[in-house]
Amino acid sequence: MKVNNMEMTSKIGKILSVYLVITGIGFSVSSEFFSQMISHKGTDPVLINLSGMVHFFIGVAILVNHFLWKNMLQILVSVLGCMFLLKGIFLIALPELTLQSADNKVQIPWLMSTGFILVGLTVGCLVFLSKNRLKEKK
Repeated sequence: MKVNNMEMTSKIGKILSVYLVITGIGFSVSSEFFSQMISHKGTDPVLINLSGMVHFFIGVAILVNHFLWKNMLQILVSVLGCMFLLKGIFLIALPELTLQSADNKVQIPWLMSTGFILVGLTVGCLVFLSKNRLKEKK
């Protein structure tokens, strides 16, 4: 069963969109928890490695199935795949350096929440619009 490029982009885009919006809502609703998580205080090295592995596998899975750069949705999906992959690589290969980034003043839960939700909604809107365009072409 062959899946065309836009179908693959749409499937991955839907998953990423829902994940990003839910994560954004989580940052908003449970800001105290996420503030502690961002700071990595008392973090277990095994959990950091497992988080790196999960990010790595998600990024690789996206990029193996989707390395497309023709339209805005494909670019966003591919960039998000690259970001997951890079975070995984850094958490596995350079955990101390990666954990130091937690002191970054930009990592404010409400700001991160807004960012996750906006990117998730953008990807979701692009998925919806691309599906409508595909239907119109048929």
